Amino acid sequence: MVRRPLPRLLRDGSAPIARSRELARSAADSATDVLHPLITIARGLRRLAAAGRRKWAATPKDGRGGLLFLAASLVLVVALVPYGPALAVVTLMAAAAWSGRDRTPAAPAGPDESQVHRLTSLYEALVPYFSVPEDPSPLYAHGGDWEQAFGAFEFDDGRLSRLLVRYPAYFTDGEPAARARIEQVLHGKSGRGREYRFDWDEEGNELTVTALSPLPTDIVAQRFVTAPGELVLGLTDPTGVQRTLPVVHGDGVRDEPPVVWRTGHRSTEPHLLAVGRPGSGTTSLLRSLALQALPHGDVLVVDGAGTGEFACLIGRTGVLAVETGLSGALAGLGWAAHETERRLTDAHEARRAGSPPPEDVRRPLYLLVDRPSVLGHLAAADGTRDPQALLQTALRHGRAAGVTVVVAEQYDALDALAEAVLRHTRARVTLGPVVEGTEAVLGAAPHTTPVKEVPPGRGYARLGDGPVLRLQVPATPDPYDGATSEAHRQAVLALLPERAAATPAPAEATSPGENPAEAVAAVEVLPPAGEGDASDAPTRDVPSRRATAALES
Repeated sequence: MVRRPLPRLLRDGSAPIARSRELARSAADSATDVLHPLITIARGLRRLAAAGRRKWAATPKDGRGGLLFLAASLVLVVALVPYGPALAVVTLMAAAAWSGRDRTPAAPAGPDESQVHRLTSLYEALVPYFSVPEDPSPLYAHGGDWEQAFGAFEFDDGRLSRLLVRYPAYFTDGEPAARARIEQVLHGKSGRGREYRFDWDEEGNELTVTALSPLPTDIVAQRFVTAPGELVLGLTDPTGVQRTLPVVHGDGVRDEPPVVWRTGHRSTEPHLLAVGRPGSGTTSLLRSLALQALPHGDVLVVDGAGTGEFACLIGRTGVLAVETGLSGALAGLGWAAHETERRLTDAHEARRAGSPPPEDVRRPLYLLVDRPSVLGHLAAADGTRDPQALLQTALRHGRAAGVTVVVAEQYDALDALAEAVLRHTRARVTLGPVVEGTEAVLGAAPHTTPVKEVPPGRGYARLGDGPVLRLQVPATPDPYDGATSEAHRQAVLALLPERAAATPAPAEATSPGENPAEAVAAVEVLPPAGEGDASDAPTRDVPSRRATAALES
């Protein structure tokens, strides 16, 4: 069989087609340029006709006769006047051309004088940091062109809101100290009082500076749409997370990006450490987490400061105890250590038998410890054991046992935290202004400029090795505090569970795991397995007065 040659179109490829398309596009552009006056007049005639129809529709029916008479009179006058029809046509075309003109506002040609002054001063301020004498063609030089260094810029109310900075490749952008100097200069020259985010593109030698809007402070405690085991630490920037939640504010609902902390068996960061200054909102964060955890688990609160900030939780369903003294904290945390071991044992036995773990093992347990350094100081003065030592078992095995530990402390007492607390709390939150220890707590420096004055609950969060996110904790004040507003008080009271039914006091100490609420009320404080010997523990039972009073109320 003789092969037939391919058509010339297929042999030559798509080059003729591309040339044809280019010619057609050029012809269309030329026709558009030539016919532009006609297109403008046609558009104007259409707009004038539409305006006439609207005028006729808006005229009452009893007044349309007079309008028709006026129009006929004008036509008669134009017809009788010398050169009237020609003048009428010229006038109509001129009106159509004016009405059909392009009304799109022209984009500004460039920055105004004040903006040019700001960009020039910013460029001159960066010259000492982005230039070296050996550079033959420096990008930054005194009296140089700032348009080559700044790729894009945006202004808001006369101040920079976004800026793309190009810098030479020899700049040491991998050193934190070098970055900090540039960020300090940009922050000072762009306008203080606002928070800026710095995104370094080391591969492209570009730095993007973005002015961040303040995080919302009108979000109060509420039921968030989350799965069991997910706790909302607060709200953040839309660019920081890929999820939004509907939140109630005032009389409306809007979507906000949250910082969601996942706890439980599949959590990679099962424990959390919150650090802040006095009044920064760490206690409010613990209250918020307690209200979110109670619908799905049990909560044991240890208030080391003893200020009664958690009094609203006493006697509520799911709250095992609220301890404010040293003896109660030792009893509660000692029971939590034994409860963690019991859960591990029951879960292991269930897996060996090929059955699911018991219900009491699957139910989450949350240990909320506020200001443990105060209790450690009291324990040292009293010659007893530091309650933080009893957290080691829950911290080490809490992920497998369904036990979550949340510790809140202040900056000035960080050195008093136990090594186990610092090692196992990989989810970190810092509240209040940025201080010297913020980077040490988070493990990385925030990518935003510090602000001196921040509202309560404002700070940063970092989950494990993830990025540092801005955070605003929902307002969760103490409802029993007289300074709390009525709206916030009602919002917190609406989330509290019902009062637990009165439980008779046990005749003797129950074994850990049979009844957690009764076990907290009377338990012998023993060290966790593998931690010291029995001689270190007190030789008498330490009853929990707070837990007993709460259960009997």
